[in-house]
Amino acid sequence: MQFGRTYEEFEVGATYKHWPGKTVTEYDDHLFCLLTMNHHPLHMDANYAEGTTDFGKNVVVGNYIYSLLLGMSVPDVSGKAIANLEIESLKHVAPTFHGDTIYGQTTVLDKWPSKSKDDRGIVHVETKGYKQDGTLVCVFRRKVMVPTETYVKERGGEQPGRPELKEQGK
Repeated sequence: MQFGRTYEEFEVGATYKHWPGKTVTEYDDHLFCLLTMNHHPLHMDANYAEGTTDFGKNVVVGNYIYSLLLGMSVPDVSGKAIANLEIESLKHVAPTFHGDTIYGQTTVLDKWPSKSKDDRGIVHVETKGYKQDGTLVCVFRRKVMVPTETYVKERGGEQPGRPELKEQGK
């Protein structure tokens, strides 16, 4: 299984469809709210949401959806990243509800060599998240510093630091 890409492996215009999707549960939403101390009743209080919101039910916290999509993109985009440099924009386009399944895809917008070090480059990508019915829910753009093939080879290959299996008695 591929885990990220080197600078040379990115092609401007390429789109990576992230798999699998993730069905968002009430537990996921509430745990994220609790971990991030976001106690807005729109996300946590079904009675409040039913009686006082346009949606009539809890809305999943948008930053959970962003975080989910960012995580989904790691095997295709930033698994080998040296650093995430910038989140250029983040738009929550439509609400997500408990029980919705989120899918993501990332398109390479541009890439260029690093100005300071020749063993890395910058990749500019846009990730879109959508629900099971195709509704776009979230879009963000980011810049990621990724290694060149030379960088990876000089640091021990694809999985540096991974120990070799030692069989007992040998």
